[in-house]
Amino acid sequence: VQLQAYGGGLMQAGGSLRLSCKFSGGAFHSNALGWFRQAPEKEREFVAAISWSGDHTYYADSVKGRFTISRDDAKNTVYLQMNSLKPEDTAVYYCAAADGLVGLHDALYDYWGQGTQVTVSS
Repeated sequence: VQLQAYGGGLMQAGGSLRLSCKFSGGAFHSNALGWFRQAPEKEREFVAAISWSGDHTYYADSVKGRFTISRDDAKNTVYLQMNSLKPEDTAVYYCAAADGLVGLHDALYDYWGQGTQVTVSS
């Protein structure tokens, strides 16, 4: 399985970005998917997750109401729509896939993408 994340960039506070993550080499429809991020000198943290069915989504409190995770099984792609961006959202964002149940902990994920940088200026 390979995951390719893209869509990061530089954005002013209050702006929006949409991250995409292309999944290949496995059964996308049976994988739960998640987004994590890691800011400089900080530990990687959970951002959002979506179940294999797409029926259940989960968000970190810090992004709830601003970020939306979604999946398109026809395109083997998971998205993270990020609105009302804040400087504290600056981080490298990673997509991950779990062969089974959705989870909020990075240890539950089997496959990881390479990360895409998001920088939010004030």
